[in-house]
Amino acid sequence: MSVEIAVMGLIVGCLVGLTGVGGAALLTPVLILMGIHPSIAVGTDLTYNSITKLFGAAQHWRQKTINFKLVKYLAIGSIPSSALAIGILHFSNVLNQNREVIIKHTLGYILVFVSVSIIGRIFFDKKLRANNWQDRPIQDKRLLTILIGVVFGLIVGLTSLGSGSLFAVAMLYLYRLTASELVGTDIAHAFLLVTVSSLLQASFGNVNYTLVGNLLIGSIPGVLVGSSLSAKIPANPLRTVIAVVIMISGIKLI
Repeated sequence: MSVEIAVMGLIVGCLVGLTGVGGAALLTPVLILMGIHPSIAVGTDLTYNSITKLFGAAQHWRQKTINFKLVKYLAIGSIPSSALAIGILHFSNVLNQNREVIIKHTLGYILVFVSVSIIGRIFFDKKLRANNWQDRPIQDKRLLTILIGVVFGLIVGLTSLGSGSLFAVAMLYLYRLTASELVGTDIAHAFLLVTVSSLLQASFGNVNYTLVGNLLIGSIPGVLVGSSLSAKIPANPLRTVIAVVIMISGIKLI
């Protein structure tokens, strides 16, 4: 057991419980900046996320706060595109030779985008949320939903980022969901996406299982502590600080 990694998992878990900001956006860049190869960091983070999101998806299943139709359309686009991104990166000789640089730079740009989207949700949520797209039935937005899945699935396959944060932003502005449905649908879809992606990464030897175990030892109690404190500590100032940290991490990786 690595106490250092477990403590890092504790801190990340606590911040996720406090603010709801995605763990991948915090964890993957930290692992890379600690010297872990980008491909191993991505594969390990996907496996770690799959395990943690399983518990969240199960809870929302019991609470009946999952929009399964929306999950289905997002998954139709995201799972094949994520698998395609992982496969191309692994099997293409040219891309494989530069895999670490490609992952690192792509991760940097996506981190900057994620940080901007978090800040946008904090400051402009109430002003921008109401729009005509939300009133349309999901069936009428089927193609758009699948395309969103394709685009963001490619990003998740390359970087492990966005299985929660990017899809949550899209759902917030394009679909009429209650707060609990938004979270439940986001987690359920993310579980399917990161599970398939992590299995592919594992088949290519890109998962450090010892690292996953150490992270879980710290993050599970961290999420519980953070969740219990979330009602007492204002989340938006913390989210803003985390968004700035994510942006700085992204700029360092570019």
